[in-house]
Amino acid sequence: MSHCSGYSDPSSFAEDGPEVLDEEGTQEDLEYKLKGFIDLTLDKSAKIRQAALEGIKNALASKMLYEFILERRMTLTDSIERCLKKGKSDEQRAAAALASVLCIQLGPGIESEEVLKTLGPILKKIICDGTASIQARQTCATCFGVCCFIATDDITELYSTLECLENIFTKSYIKEKNTNVICSTPNTVLHISSLLAWTLLLTICPINEVKKKLEMHFHKLPSLLSSDDVNMRIAVGESLALLFELARGMDSDFFYEDMESLTQMLRALATDGNKHRAKVDKRKQRSVFRDILRAVEERDFPTETVKFGPERMYIDCWVKKHTYDAFKEVLGSGMQYHLQSNEFLRNVFELGPPVMLDAAMLKTMKISRFERHLYNSAAFKARTKARSKCRDKRADVGEFF
Repeated sequence: MSHCSGYSDPSSFAEDGPEVLDEEGTQEDLEYKLKGFIDLTLDKSAKIRQAALEGIKNALASKMLYEFILERRMTLTDSIERCLKKGKSDEQRAAAALASVLCIQLGPGIESEEVLKTLGPILKKIICDGTASIQARQTCATCFGVCCFIATDDITELYSTLECLENIFTKSYIKEKNTNVICSTPNTVLHISSLLAWTLLLTICPINEVKKKLEMHFHKLPSLLSSDDVNMRIAVGESLALLFELARGMDSDFFYEDMESLTQMLRALATDGNKHRAKVDKRKQRSVFRDILRAVEERDFPTETVKFGPERMYIDCWVKKHTYDAFKEVLGSGMQYHLQSNEFLRNVFELGPPVMLDAAMLKTMKISRFERHLYNSAAFKARTKARSKCRDKRADVGEFF
């Protein structure tokens, strides 16, 4: 006799995400479900394997499950390895994303080092494989950077990873000799992810290595500000701001020879009015480059506040911002939960031990789906009413003239 299993469609879990876990599922239900997903990573169907990987990743991003995964880390690592080696683009992306969240759960230590030791060479191979899908290589670059940030204990391995990522994004440098504007290619997204992962790892390098990298890239990176891809321009600008911060941290009298030329480029991007660029891109770019220009010229950083539960964190430097952005990209909406509960992330951002919340406090913080729906509906009605009034005023002015 055949029977229908709830595991036959793990994609439903991936779509529902953490909300289902928080509101409907108990710890036992969640662990039972996860055991099923781990089994499904061996399924013959690539779609089911991918959905199972995404389901596990969503669970680990939305809940601390250290004890559960500690017992099954070898099984999980084997599943990720198999999917990275044999899977196609989407499955490889799901496997790489799970690898990084697995390391975030485990934190620094021998367990995450073993995960990186097994998966690192495979991630590196995919990143450098010109025949692999660009999207898979891009995700692997991001996740490899995060895994190394957490787990690498070998300085030579850290330097090797930096070199691997450098070999990818520096391919954009070559084009600068031929033209004033660097045209984007399908590889641009890969170059951006590699640059951002490289910058993240630079923040944990010894001073001598940082100095060496600054000498190699400080005068070449600004050429990429002329890229026609807005995300490349922003990634390069933010990386330059972080490099200046590191350089000035090592030497308060740090002098950059091409400062005038660089500030001209940054100012142009902060006030860009090119008609051939999309309005959304220009608005986004101008906002970011105003901050970058202030950082380079005035050594200033506009402090940002991140609220999570009853706590708040102040992002007051480029290193902290870049680190926060890197982990936010991997954890998504689970970032706030991990800032509250994950000891590793709390150590990274110097938040101290997790704050213990009693049941009453948790209840006041939690908003039900129905309440959230009512709140969103009220906000939508208020916005619609305001727009209608604004239109009525414009109509009255038009009739008057």
